[in-house]
Amino acid sequence: MNFTRWSARLPGTQRRAAARTEHAVSPDRRGEGSVPAARAEQLTDEPVPLPAVDGLPARDVLDRVPALVALVHGTDHRIAYVNDAYAAAFGTRPLGEPAREALPELAELGLLPLLDQVLRSGRPRTLKSRKAVDGRSYTFTCTPAAEHGDGTGVLVFATDVTDHAEAAERLRASERRQRETAVTLQRSLLPQELEQPDDLRIAATYQPGGTEAAVGGDWYDVITLGGGRTALVIGDVMGRGVRAAAVMGQLRTAVRAYARLDLPPHEVLQLLDGLAAEIDANQIATCVYAVHDPNEGRLVYASAGHLPILVRDENGTVLRTDEPTGPPLGTGGWIHASGSVPLGPGCTAVLYTDGLVERRDADLDEGIAALEHALAGAIGTPQVMCDRLVRSAGVMADHDDDVAVLVLQHPARTGTDGELFRNAALELLGGVEAAPRARAFASGVLTSWRFPTDLHDLGVLAASELVANSLQHGTPPMRLRLRRTDRRLIVEVTDGDDHLPRRRRAEPGDESGRGIAIVATIAASWGARRTPGGGKAVWCEFALPRR
Repeated sequence: MNFTRWSARLPGTQRRAAARTEHAVSPDRRGEGSVPAARAEQLTDEPVPLPAVDGLPARDVLDRVPALVALVHGTDHRIAYVNDAYAAAFGTRPLGEPAREALPELAELGLLPLLDQVLRSGRPRTLKSRKAVDGRSYTFTCTPAAEHGDGTGVLVFATDVTDHAEAAERLRASERRQRETAVTLQRSLLPQELEQPDDLRIAATYQPGGTEAAVGGDWYDVITLGGGRTALVIGDVMGRGVRAAAVMGQLRTAVRAYARLDLPPHEVLQLLDGLAAEIDANQIATCVYAVHDPNEGRLVYASAGHLPILVRDENGTVLRTDEPTGPPLGTGGWIHASGSVPLGPGCTAVLYTDGLVERRDADLDEGIAALEHALAGAIGTPQVMCDRLVRSAGVMADHDDDVAVLVLQHPARTGTDGELFRNAALELLGGVEAAPRARAFASGVLTSWRFPTDLHDLGVLAASELVANSLQHGTPPMRLRLRRTDRRLIVEVTDGDDHLPRRRRAEPGDESGRGIAIVATIAASWGARRTPGGGKAVWCEFALPRR
């Protein structure tokens, strides 16, 4: 290739070259204290002539360019020229040889197919920030170059971007560390092992978003309340990163504390709403808090701006619990309300966050409808169902939002398994005959359930004390309920008075005040709660011997 036929036509080249060639100042004009010639010329009113520099050889320019330059021609990209910077980086290259053999550094970077594209299309192509064999990073720009009479060539121009590439890598590493910190914090704040109630089978899954900023504040929890009841919660703190995870941890801890008060779901959300505003006035969170009572066969719930719970009944029909719902936590000024949905034996419920159903290119209702369809056909254990629902929603490792899913099943137990789960209840009308009737009823039921003598006697004593306490301090209607599972015996008494009993120390001369103390001493645990329709329930539990 003859470089005398190539000319440099870069913007400003002619002006600078003309200034150098025709307006150079001779040494004799530079006296001590004199003004430099270039500046003196600018002070004159005469126009500055701009002679052309078309005759300036292109090779003289390219040899002095600090960037790497190579010129190839023909379909096999034979080397026509490499500048000094290129030779210093990769070594001297033989002219006239095909690039595949003579420029192995370009072949390793995958640049040869790019050269073919430039020849075919006649348009420049760029390959950004690639690390070459010399350990430095370059951005390669390939431009078509037609030489007069000698065919078509490609000018390869490589700019050293090592500093930029290293800065970008440091930034990516910092973002990865921040994401790993947020994920570690998030997972450490989630329950490491879910509580497993007697009557429910529960599983959950959490998957952080695949992008650096997608680690959010999704959380879930399962809390056994005693008396056979179970609280379930799932929520989503708006925002990303460590801050969202930290707020999530505080809310989850608060939920567990409020759950121990055994309050209705809407009252728990009311307390959480005030706490969320105190934690961070600019941070809001959605949440669903639900309580399952196997005796009632219902799931009582309250929602603070969260997505609806999906419940599949024993016939395979999926129900969406749209109402009632209120604004997210932290907004304040709203009175939440509780709703309920049947969740008896054979039913399955799914609680989830928006990462499972929300997509940028689809309506939210479409995502929920797709989840309903997937739930209707999902079978297996709760963990299997969790995994299938996540897969059916198309959640992959690079998903742009974190996902939390909580699946609970109330299995329909039959046969030998069904014998381990029994219920018995007695309505108490009050009067002096209520206490002996309760003792006789409890004794007969526990005998029929074939309890050992010591557990039988403890159960009868607990029933007698709870009924006596209700007769003295409560109001009708009263009911004694006995329930056994494969792990425990539950004794519960309900009445129409909403004053909760408390354990106190009775003085030697007191005629009352020892009933709850006795129950607390002989039972594994005990508690009291207000019932939704008014009144209270007082319960205690006894652990059954392992089989």
